[in-house]
Amino acid sequence: MAMLNFERKYRVRGGTLIGGDLFDFWVGPFYVGFFGVLTIFFTYVGIGLILWGIANGPTWNPFTLSINPPPKEFGLGVAPMMQGGIWQAVTVCAIGAFSSWALREVEICRKLGMGYHVPVAFGVAILAYVTLVVFRPIAMGAWSYGFPYGFMSHLDWVSSTGYQYGNFHYNPAHMIAITFFFTTCLALALHGSLILSAANPPKGEVMKTPEHENTYFRDVIGYSIGTLGIHRLGLLLALSAVIWSAICIIISGPLWLEGNPWADWWSWVLGVTP
Repeated sequence: MAMLNFERKYRVRGGTLIGGDLFDFWVGPFYVGFFGVLTIFFTYVGIGLILWGIANGPTWNPFTLSINPPPKEFGLGVAPMMQGGIWQAVTVCAIGAFSSWALREVEICRKLGMGYHVPVAFGVAILAYVTLVVFRPIAMGAWSYGFPYGFMSHLDWVSSTGYQYGNFHYNPAHMIAITFFFTTCLALALHGSLILSAANPPKGEVMKTPEHENTYFRDVIGYSIGTLGIHRLGLLLALSAVIWSAICIIISGPLWLEGNPWADWWSWVLGVTP
């Protein structure tokens, strides 16, 4: 019932970016909007292309099937559909679907009269994806450097790329990204465990308040960032992890080529000139 009451607050006309009242409606609890329709369109077309590619492939095994980018000889040109063109079309559909979903979130934010934190955060994730399949391949001079769409083929691509272009274990941007990933998990684990402890007191005790939560962290680490601050910190840490991941991959290849330049880069620690 609480959610039904909340829905009335955003089920208001207006706030749309494109389409006006034409797509300003809901299907059950879900707002549609012009960008919702566009998301559905790109999603169905993309899935259809993937199924078409699989149907023309050697296997239906979900773990070994793969939609691969064009071979290196096609460079940045448009490839035939069965030689990487499907991958290119699916990539366009994916970017269209992700971007449309983010813009749909913007419309919902406008209806609620709230900030754009959610679509901005999702936009950073979209940026990371576009970096992998558009920006880096363009910098490398061929679409073949994009990752394939498949379970095992994608994992193989990550492994081979991580070792081929300077070994990510030595990549300083990779180190920073992993540090932010782990710190995000730690910070939000601490926050979540504290909330569960406060909201689920032993039988016979009353539920604790934010003042108890703040007091706990002041006693344990000497400072409490507060109920609003922890969510802002979590957002900052998560977005930083994604941004540094994108930096890691964009400089691995275009800036530092094959070999192990990161090991040489770290030689300054030993006082050795690379």
